[in-house]
Amino acid sequence: MPGAAEPVPPLGGGVTLDPARPLQLRHARGPLTLAVVSIAWLRSQGEDTHSALSERHLCAEEIAHAATLPLAKRRIEWLAGRLAIKHGVCAYRQRSAGFSMRTADVRVRAVENGVRAGKPVVNVPVEVGLSHSADFAIAACGPREIGIDLERSRAMSPLLEDLLAFDTDSRGAHGGGRLQRMPVPLRWACKEAVLKHFGVGLRVDSREVVLTGWRADGRFSWTASPELRRRIPDAAGPHFESWAREIDGYALAVVWRQEP
Repeated sequence: MPGAAEPVPPLGGGVTLDPARPLQLRHARGPLTLAVVSIAWLRSQGEDTHSALSERHLCAEEIAHAATLPLAKRRIEWLAGRLAIKHGVCAYRQRSAGFSMRTADVRVRAVENGVRAGKPVVNVPVEVGLSHSADFAIAACGPREIGIDLERSRAMSPLLEDLLAFDTDSRGAHGGGRLQRMPVPLRWACKEAVLKHFGVGLRVDSREVVLTGWRADGRFSWTASPELRRRIPDAAGPHFESWAREIDGYALAVVWRQEP
């Protein structure tokens, strides 16, 4: 398998958020592949560049959908997200199976109905997650369900800080009190990543996810409330990996299901 002899870095290893860099791909343990697209770079380009990228990477249906978005800002963010998912899927498939495919052949759609409405899915047997914040879109691709959230580090409202103060530190073998020092935007990203893993996002109160620890290597622990477990029985299981860290002025968190 191509690259199998090379050591695979931990999640986040080598990831940078550089507005001037159009695309970045990183493989990580999990196994996961992360793809970062610079929305800032896309904003700096003209319509000709946007059209060329769309013609190269989108299918006719996706191009038609983009044309229905009335705001240029929304079209650029939407394009960045589709590019991140498509490049992430192609890179992951090449890494995991040695299988090459064109980005235009990766079809991305959102779940239309039910508790997971809005969750991105693709026409390839992989799972994907997507997040946008300020100057970047970031996608994660892997063999099992993924939740990812990116938040620009900034001051948050007192109300939101009060909501996030609901968490308690386990102070157990891995907690060690570090959770109390976790920046507020990173706490928010952790909760969002958990909820997006299950496809529910902010349709569920963030207090339904309680953070209980944060290790020095970035791994964090959490527990689901009884109400969340009632809605989503899978949330009761311990079969998750969870990682969070600040990177270049942003808070990034990823949650994925462990190998059975």
